[in-house]
Amino acid sequence: MDRHRRHPPPSRRRFSLYTPPSSLALSPLLFISISFFCFVVSTSNAAFDVAPISFDEGYRPLFGDGNVVRSAAGDGVRILLDRFTGSGFISSDMYRHGFFSAKIKLPSDYTAGVVVAFYTSNGDVFEKTHDELDIEFLGNIRGKPWRFQTNVYGNGSTHRGREERYTLWFDPTKEYHRYSILWTTNKIIFYVDEVPIREIVKSEAMGSDFPLKPMSLYATIWDASDWATSGGRYKVNYKYAPFVSEFKDLVLEGCPADPIRQFPDEGCRKKDAQLEARSFATITPAQRRSMRRFRERYMYYSYCYDTLRYPVPLPECVIVPSEKARFKDTGRLKFGGSHKRRPRQRERIPVRSVSDNQASV
Repeated sequence: MDRHRRHPPPSRRRFSLYTPPSSLALSPLLFISISFFCFVVSTSNAAFDVAPISFDEGYRPLFGDGNVVRSAAGDGVRILLDRFTGSGFISSDMYRHGFFSAKIKLPSDYTAGVVVAFYTSNGDVFEKTHDELDIEFLGNIRGKPWRFQTNVYGNGSTHRGREERYTLWFDPTKEYHRYSILWTTNKIIFYVDEVPIREIVKSEAMGSDFPLKPMSLYATIWDASDWATSGGRYKVNYKYAPFVSEFKDLVLEGCPADPIRQFPDEGCRKKDAQLEARSFATITPAQRRSMRRFRERYMYYSYCYDTLRYPVPLPECVIVPSEKARFKDTGRLKFGGSHKRRPRQRERIPVRSVSDNQASV
């Protein structure tokens, strides 16, 4: 079974962080979510100043062509997972650095075993030394929220996974939200809407673990029944198919590049400078407060706090005492956020990476 597929099944209602319990009293989860939402609204900048492109301007189907459905206006696309295949699309060019972004709505109802991925990679060109930046959404059983993870690989460093896992302060099946990856010469930032949720600053100690080679942008939906939900306990149930994920307001900003060319040309150096001057390339003090609050409230695993896996934190880790106090030596939350072990993931289509230790995340 192909592994990249998904679409938003419309009929049934999914868990929402904004749905109160039957009683009128606010639950602690609802109170925290509303508090965080209000904080984000009051401190975040306005929406990013980006110029979306049509699907055909920058992308093409990757696999499961019949399950890649363009919108009537051509400005969006749906990708589906059914019992026959998943689906996905890929950028027409590879990019040496860039801002990769889309508004995404996830499938609702029972989505256990389903994974929707939005990521950059060059694994089809550099099979043994590939780079990758991941946002992966992990489906769940009915009544349980979607979770998601981010990861970074450089130069084939899959034995040094850099996974973090989170929940969201909203229901991602109800409406579109923007998810973005910024990759420059010296930093990587993951965004949810305009909230930065993770930043990696390049350091000399990271060496080639920091992604360096041109990458394509991928979006896929697929069956990951063997690991995605409770370590594989809950599988995809095709009674609820097709699973549909919707994408719109697609953004590709960066320098198209030849993956074999070792050094960027002058045009790419100018593009890099323009990229670093954009508002989304700098985290403001208000955004940094939002990021800290997000990580304190919604991150439930971080490799930086997994001292069993990494007795010495990897060089880019910034140990925040308020974060560290919440985690066990496994990198998991002391209360809640449990995640069962799963076997090593087989390669997907296209080539995706899984660190040797990701099974314990």
